[in-house]
Amino acid sequence: MRLIGVDVGGTFTDVVLYDVDTLDTFIHKVPTTLDDPSIGVLSGIVDLCATKGIDVGSIDYIRHGTTIATNAVLEHGGAETGVVTSEGFRDILHIGRHQRPQHYSIYQEIPWQDQPLVRRYNRLCVPERIAPPYGDVLTPLDEAAVRECALEFKSRGVGSIAVCFLFSYLNPQHEQRAKAFIKEVYPEAFVSVSADVSPQYREFERFTTTAMNAFIGPKVRNYVANLTDRLRDSGFDADLHIMTSSGGVATPQMIEEKPVLTLLSGPAAGVLGGAWAGALSNRDHLTTFDVGGTSADIALIIDGQFQMATARETQIGGYPIMLPMIDIHTIGAGGGSIAHLDAGGAFKVGPKSAGARPGPAAYGHGGTQATVTDANVVLGRLVPAHFLGGTMRLDANAAQRVVGQLAEQLDLSLEETAEGILTLLNANMANAIRSRTVQKGIDPREFSLVAFGGAGPLHGVEVAAQLGIREVIVPSRPGISSAVGLLTTGLRYDTIRTAFQVSDNFDTTRLTDDFDAMAQEIAAQFEADGVSRDDVSFQRAADLRYLGQGYELKIDLPAAPLDDGVLATMIDDFHARHESEYGHAFPGKPIEVVNIRVAGVGRTRTLLQPEPAAGGDVNAALIDRQLCMFRTGQTLHSYDTPIYRRRHLPIGVPIAGPAIIVQTDSTTVVPPNWQFTVEPLGNLVITRSA
Repeated sequence: MRLIGVDVGGTFTDVVLYDVDTLDTFIHKVPTTLDDPSIGVLSGIVDLCATKGIDVGSIDYIRHGTTIATNAVLEHGGAETGVVTSEGFRDILHIGRHQRPQHYSIYQEIPWQDQPLVRRYNRLCVPERIAPPYGDVLTPLDEAAVRECALEFKSRGVGSIAVCFLFSYLNPQHEQRAKAFIKEVYPEAFVSVSADVSPQYREFERFTTTAMNAFIGPKVRNYVANLTDRLRDSGFDADLHIMTSSGGVATPQMIEEKPVLTLLSGPAAGVLGGAWAGALSNRDHLTTFDVGGTSADIALIIDGQFQMATARETQIGGYPIMLPMIDIHTIGAGGGSIAHLDAGGAFKVGPKSAGARPGPAAYGHGGTQATVTDANVVLGRLVPAHFLGGTMRLDANAAQRVVGQLAEQLDLSLEETAEGILTLLNANMANAIRSRTVQKGIDPREFSLVAFGGAGPLHGVEVAAQLGIREVIVPSRPGISSAVGLLTTGLRYDTIRTAFQVSDNFDTTRLTDDFDAMAQEIAAQFEADGVSRDDVSFQRAADLRYLGQGYELKIDLPAAPLDDGVLATMIDDFHARHESEYGHAFPGKPIEVVNIRVAGVGRTRTLLQPEPAAGGDVNAALIDRQLCMFRTGQTLHSYDTPIYRRRHLPIGVPIAGPAIIVQTDSTTVVPPNWQFTVEPLGNLVITRSA
């Protein structure tokens, strides 16, 4: 059986092919084709198969991490979208809540108001009303009004429609009927209903999530269909699965219905790849540090489990999204980040990136602005002749020219300017990690930093040093760790229902019935995908809060029946989690169950633990030496630095820095006063030596 993982980044598309039977692993990188990423995806897969003499028809599974949905949101490139909503509630999408991104600024930009997903004249109302608390019909749906809305959208050329009614999470019948009426008169429209996308209370977030699904829906649907056709036409008969934001993969059919599930598709795969690498080193407290060409993604692994974002933290581009997502923090910092002086003369790095084209000046494609990659070349931390395994030679003169131009503006030397670029970038990334650890009461020094992505190993050690972290793990193939992460997970579907029960009067029968019904719903989806129920495991959780609080904390539940003992443990776990998250708890106070959740994971063939490596010899691994610049104390020093080829390094032998370690998909920098060791299962572990 052969599996392929494909991850599309801002600069490169990474491909990994894994043979389950022989344990052979092959990797390949091609430039990302930004206009149509499916071209680069297909090219990378076909090139890799051709290079290794593998018949494309022998590939069984292709798992893909995509940025189509994310880019559509960040670039505001979605479809012209309309909304059908309850009469009198046309402006929920505009008003939002009293919270604002910046509490005290009167000049701030509010994404859902400044760049709305749905313009006001495309938000139409119909008479209907579902009433809480049981979902009774207060006002019947005006079917003629729904049809009129559909015809109006059709005449305007609005091809994507979201249906969002009040309290539909309690009773979805009005939304489902409205969808049927719209499809009847406007069959070519892409229609999303909130009861399918996010059946939870909080109208603003539910409406926004559904509008987002409609906004990105046509683009994602067309991309998935186009990729499926390209693969089929090229002779592939493999099952295609798409990475979702919650850490699993889904079928193309599911993604075409709920494209909003892919908003963190690529970064989520990276977290899984980082967790897998950490497990190979028997580490279960990890900070994953994924740095590519345009961005850095940061997440925490605690006790071997990735953390899910809470309802108050799930957002993309400033728009609140109410769906299960891995808790990932992203900043505009990567190898292509541009160093510049802002309008006030301040020296900044990012968030704007040179991207794949023209890319950094050192790429030789016409880049004219200094980037992080150019700074690394100037300081000797990237080796021009050994970039991408020697398949792409860097232009050192071009890098020196653009950094030199910035140095003249700053009145600094070439080397000081280059080192300043890296210092600013590393400080930005360290601050991003602090926001996920220190600001939440978590000590980052208790975690190992897993550095991957094309640029993560270049910066990982210096970022760790700023945080007091004493161990950095670099996976065996750091540049394609997100593609590897795609091969470590199975099919996963999540469902959620709003419950609203208080601890002094739990209705365990109703909760049990709801959990069972949700599990049946997921099992039916897996059965439609050809996965037996025997191959599906279920995970249950509940969102809890103290009665009167505004937001919840997710608490995992065992698979055991919901008796008094399980409920008591759930409450104790909530108190402990609240204490950890906020520094206090209120034992004895009533607790409210807001939502209940069920996740189903379908077992599929995944990446296995690799065979121990034989290792090499340090002298054979040494391929060159060159001068590299590192700051020690207050002074920038030049060091005669050995350059090692990673695949020839010995196993279990500590080697002192400074050192540059090159391989096909990344370059690792080990500064002075640090040392590195290659472990038997392939990880490079870097620790302080002084």
